[in-house]
Amino acid sequence: MTYFVTGATGFVGGRVVRQLRAAGHDVVALVRDLGRAADLQALGVRLIKGDVTDPASLGGMAGADGVFHLAGWYKVGVRDKTRGATVNVEGTRNVLVAMRDQRIAKGVYTSTLAVNSDTHGQLVDETYRFFGTHLSEYDRTKAAAHAIAERFIEDGLPLVIVQPGLVYGPGDAGPSHDFLVNYLRRKLPVIPEETAFSWAHVDDVARAHLLAMERGRVGEHYLVCGPTHTAIDALRLAEELCGVPAPRTTVPPWAMKGLAGVMGLVEQVVPVPDTYSGEYLRVSAGVTYIGNNAKARRELGWEPRPLREGLAETLAHEMRALGMSG
Repeated sequence: MTYFVTGATGFVGGRVVRQLRAAGHDVVALVRDLGRAADLQALGVRLIKGDVTDPASLGGMAGADGVFHLAGWYKVGVRDKTRGATVNVEGTRNVLVAMRDQRIAKGVYTSTLAVNSDTHGQLVDETYRFFGTHLSEYDRTKAAAHAIAERFIEDGLPLVIVQPGLVYGPGDAGPSHDFLVNYLRRKLPVIPEETAFSWAHVDDVARAHLLAMERGRVGEHYLVCGPTHTAIDALRLAEELCGVPAPRTTVPPWAMKGLAGVMGLVEQVVPVPDTYSGEYLRVSAGVTYIGNNAKARRELGWEPRPLREGLAETLAHEMRALGMSG
């Protein structure tokens, strides 16, 4: 089969491409920077320079047997949020219009568990719907894109939606990477109480995408999130695995929310580091981005690995990168 992939140089997208090639499929990848895709080209991937925000560059989709749309903006706490709507919302609309116009037989769209925002301890499934104010621009724009995808499905587009939770693993450059690296460097002074995520290894999330294309029912959503653990439990496990002491001081949600409000005012006057911004603190303040993956297990045959297994590999990778022994 031939698959057209957006976001192929990203953390999850790169793994999807590699798994597609390992399975013997042909891949056409839309990339903004050809220089960042030399490793993909070495795998035999055909590269097309372009951007999901430019509809004219999506012509390379023509003739594909399927489309994986993974490109997205995933920043939290940054001052410039303009690309959130441009990439996540308009970019998704452009890709789905191209799919429709070029009569692509099936597509897989990468949404996120974050469209549900803070579930307040509830382990939600695909029937859950969030109504309220999102905690970050990432959550908001991905929720808007998710709604666009649902409307295209209602109009007959043969699309499957997958919703990862927190994705971690070697090679990450996102928030989970920063969290683990700060822990290893002992620059994580406190841990927020009650904060919890559904942790999925990047290779398992990539595998879920291929299964969604192969077995997913058109029009369906699948939560491809891993086992649920609090931040406190995850760091205690990390300490057990690598020996680096986890912070012993924890902060209750009300204190984190209060600090988020203060920093939200401060950052209007002076620049603050992303990890101290009001937005970043809000999405750390006792929130739960958690979901039930029973449907993906049942219908896709998806089996995410335990956090202990994936975290051991990830910590070993990060420790090597930092020149640490352990």
